[in-house]
Amino acid sequence: MHHVVSATTNPAKIRAILHAFNEIFGDGSCHIDAVSVDSGVPEQPFGSEETRTGARNRVANARHVRPEADFWVAIEAGIDEGSTFSWVVIESNHQKGEARSATLPLPEIILQKVRAGEALGPVMSRYSGIDEIGRKEGAIGVFTAGKLTRESVYHQAVILALSPFHNAIYR
Repeated sequence: MHHVVSATTNPAKIRAILHAFNEIFGDGSCHIDAVSVDSGVPEQPFGSEETRTGARNRVANARHVRPEADFWVAIEAGIDEGSTFSWVVIESNHQKGEARSATLPLPEIILQKVRAGEALGPVMSRYSGIDEIGRKEGAIGVFTAGKLTRESVYHQAVILALSPFHNAIYR
């Protein structure tokens, strides 16, 4: 059984990681150990590079906290060019995979508040009336009428980032 360290305690992200690992390596093939670690970037990262840096930092910090694991996984959500997205970074002792998720364009009224210094989660919670929306369906769930959620979009990105771990051509 793989010991997978999730560099977050966010339930939506943990479910996405577990679902992806079960699909790639088989049901029940891993145990998720969630840890809260610092990203080293602002709570609301802007731009692809700052967001990817946050995910990479979370993986490095998770490795420091749980060095005995088989995999370390981070999902960092950010804002880039008026859209929300995330970077997924996965590392093992011998391999690394990174993938960027799909993007969701955000309404200007939401972006104004985020550009003014607020994080997207609290802004969306106020807009939607859903407490801690970032730990649930997220802006993605709200603006796609539930057709996609934070978890489903993260799941796809985790699957993509896992590609180097089960395809020999990457080695």
